[in-house]
Amino acid sequence: MQNQEIIQIIENLKGRRNYEEKKASKLGFSSLYAYFEDKILKEKKANEESKKELEELKTDSKLKNKQRKSCSCC
Repeated sequence: MQNQEIIQIIENLKGRRNYEEKKASKLGFSSLYAYFEDKILKEKKANEESKKELEELKTDSKLKNKQRKSCSCC
């Protein structure tokens, strides 16, 4: 079953369709659909990785703040 989001993107390309088709074929994709499918998957993975990095930074900063406090009054 085809993803409606990808189909919508392809339909909205208008004048850029030829450019995107050439780019997809240059990168070795058999169709424009496969190219956009791969592109969307890469974006999702990048977003997930950045969220994980932000969470790690938050937890690291919390640990550092706790370590700095040597007495209960600060």
